[in-house]
Amino acid sequence: MSVLPRIIPCLDIRDGRVVKGVQFEGLRDAGDPVELARRYEREGADELVFLDIAATVEGRSASLEMLRRIGAELSIPFAVGGGIESLETVRAFLRAGCDKVSLNSAAVRSPALLDAISGTFGSQSLVVAIDVRRSGAGAFDVYLDGGRSPSGRGAVEWACEAQRRGAGELLVTSMDRDGTREGFDIELTAAIRTAVDIPVIASGGAGSVDDFAALFAAGAADAALGASVFHYGSIAIPHLKKELRERGIMVRPWQPTL
Repeated sequence: MSVLPRIIPCLDIRDGRVVKGVQFEGLRDAGDPVELARRYEREGADELVFLDIAATVEGRSASLEMLRRIGAELSIPFAVGGGIESLETVRAFLRAGCDKVSLNSAAVRSPALLDAISGTFGSQSLVVAIDVRRSGAGAFDVYLDGGRSPSGRGAVEWACEAQRRGAGELLVTSMDRDGTREGFDIELTAAIRTAVDIPVIASGGAGSVDDFAALFAAGAADAALGASVFHYGSIAIPHLKKELRERGIMVRPWQPTL
């Protein structure tokens, strides 16, 4: 487990641009991925996540050219997801400069792929992303294909299997909260974090410093991911880290860089 909570901007990419919507719909442009990556590193992001949100549906993987551009610019760790369905693709992504790969739909459809990736490259290189929609009180269902397809699996059950198969980390996105800025689904992330022994990243719903503080104060996640709240300037990462530390949540301090 990480000693200090992490702040992680997420860059959803489509057609080479960063985009963001609400509940996986209504996408709008948020900028160039390399420029945003540079900005977030300067501002003190602990890590970055890049997700090519159309790759799986379009039957391809994320762009290696884009990954090389990003890898040449960053010194902080970053993960990449989108259309990863083989060891060869994972190898190419890692060689292109990313530190971790993120699997979502392919992991559910071919769970043995997780065993192969963790066995070949190590659990530290493997993030399993889980897109979740509520289906009732305390019931959380896993969705695939960018939130388009129900999988028939429960989120907690799948999280436990992903850990058994070698996932080093889980990225849990609440589809109900995604882009709404109504706060993280703490019940969801806490249920998964209680069930597993690997770090959990909470995603979906970040809208204020209070939302991040509530998540970490509840011990419901090891890291918090935000997108539009960072992309459009609602919260600056240096300000967020300062406020969290003043509230007794010891995130890594921001150190200005030139």
